[in-house]
Amino acid sequence: MASVGTALRELRGAQKSAKGVSLYSRFVNRPAGRYLAAGSYALGLTPNQVTLVSAAFSFAAVAAVALVPPSWALGAAVWAALAAGFAFDSADGQLARLRGGGSPAGEWLDHVVDAAKLTALHSCVLIAFFRFPEAYGTGSAGWLLVPLGFQFAAVVTFFGGLLTEKLKPRPAPGSPAAAPSTLRAVVLLPVDYGVFCLVFLLLGGGELFRWAYAGLGAVAALFLAAFLAKWFRELSAVRR
Repeated sequence: MASVGTALRELRGAQKSAKGVSLYSRFVNRPAGRYLAAGSYALGLTPNQVTLVSAAFSFAAVAAVALVPPSWALGAAVWAALAAGFAFDSADGQLARLRGGGSPAGEWLDHVVDAAKLTALHSCVLIAFFRFPEAYGTGSAGWLLVPLGFQFAAVVTFFGGLLTEKLKPRPAPGSPAAAPSTLRAVVLLPVDYGVFCLVFLLLGGGELFRWAYAGLGAVAALFLAAFLAKWFRELSAVRR
């Protein structure tokens, strides 16, 4: 089994394109995932096992949001667990490439965990708003619609992007990869999952968290409309 250093050197040359990736994912999450992938490779873990580690971190954080009264300490713990889960989510794909390629079952497991994580996280924010209305200032039932709307935008964006990638024709072998746009990487920051995780650091602020979460939800809805128009336009130009 290769050492961590050897695995890191191999991974640096086997990274996916940075096109359409925000600055956080490109410069924080992917590098963190690279170190986790190298460590997992040295330990002999499989990509599916790494996916399950990612799920364990993510769902522990999700459960804490719903079950534990909000506090600054809880916010820090939830953010750390979500960020670790996101980094391991990057690591499983990198580990698969390091081991010579992934499998359909592994890709399926990865996407199912991602979809479940998104759905559960916003559902648990709704539960928290319902269980702790005094802390969050969510006594009005209308606030319970905010996590539902955010969940709708997040899930449709996830599914729409995934389906678009499956339906678009693949580049011809040997064709040069498009250069990543720094402006696009900055613009995508508000809808990057890693940036979204940062809002949970505000859990101790109660109403501050509620407004920050609602603001990101509104941004997610605007991006969803823009993404849907872009994806439909791109696929309309595809001729079979």
